Amino acid sequence: MAKQPIAFVDSGIGGLPYLSAARALLPAESTIYVADSANFPYGEKSVSQVKAAVTGVVERLMATIGPKVIVLACNTASVAALSSLRKRFSVPFVGVVPAVKPAAAASASGHIGVLATSRTVQDRYLAALIRDHASSCKVASVAAGGLVSFVERRLLTASLEERRRVVRAAAGELRERGVDTVVLGCTHFIHLRKELEEELGDGITIIDSVEGVARQVARIVEELDEKNSETPRHALYVTDGAAGGTMYLDFAARYGLELAGTL
Repeated sequence: MAKQPIAFVDSGIGGLPYLSAARALLPAESTIYVADSANFPYGEKSVSQVKAAVTGVVERLMATIGPKVIVLACNTASVAALSSLRKRFSVPFVGVVPAVKPAAAASASGHIGVLATSRTVQDRYLAALIRDHASSCKVASVAAGGLVSFVERRLLTASLEERRRVVRAAAGELRERGVDTVVLGCTHFIHLRKELEEELGDGITIIDSVEGVARQVARIVEELDEKNSETPRHALYVTDGAAGGTMYLDFAARYGLELAGTL
C-alpha cells in the first residue's frame, strides 16, 4: 500500500514537538510537516486571515499529498479553523488547544496560569475552556507573543542566557500571580520549556498538550487500520520558498526531516 503520511501544520516550527511525539508512538508511519512561512505568525493575524491561510495549506496538502490524518499543531489555527475544516474535508483532523482541563486537575492550590499569544489570551475559546474546566480555579492569563518570533528566528543560535532572559518577564509575572501550574498555550513555547522551568522555579509545574495529542493521533491511525508497506519518509515543507533556507534546514535536521521544498 502506498504511504499516506500524517501531516502537521503550523505557521512555523512550533508544532515540531508534536510530530516528534507522534513518531515515537508510530515509528512505521510517514510524516509531513508544513511550516506556513508565508503566513507566519498566525498569532498576529485576524481569525479570518488565519482561517484562510490554514484552509489554503490543507487544500494543497489534500491535492498533492493526500495525508491520512492532519494535525493542526497550533492553538491559534485550531481555534480559528478546526471546525470549518472538519466540515469541508473528510480526512480526520486533530487540533491543539490549551491544556486547561489537566492543569486544573493537577493544581494543588487552584491557581493556574496560561501562557499564550495575545490572540489566544483574548479569544472567547480560552474563556470557554476556563469556564467549562477550571471554573473553581483562579486563572492568570499572560500574553507573551514576542516569544514566538524569538523561537522561530533565534532559538538555534541564542545562548542559554538569552533564552532564559527572553522568558524572564513572563515567568516573573506568573510567579507573582501565585500560580502552581502553568499551561503552555502556544506550541512555540514548548521549545523554551526548560528555560521556563528554570525561571519559574521549584513548586510550579508546566503542562502542555504534546503527549495527549500524540496519543489521539495514534488512536486515529489504529482505527483507520491502514498500515504502511514502505520505508517511512519524513519531510518538512515551507510555503514561502524564500524562507526555506538555513533556519528551516537546521530545524529539519534536528527533527530527522528532509527539507522537501515549497508546498
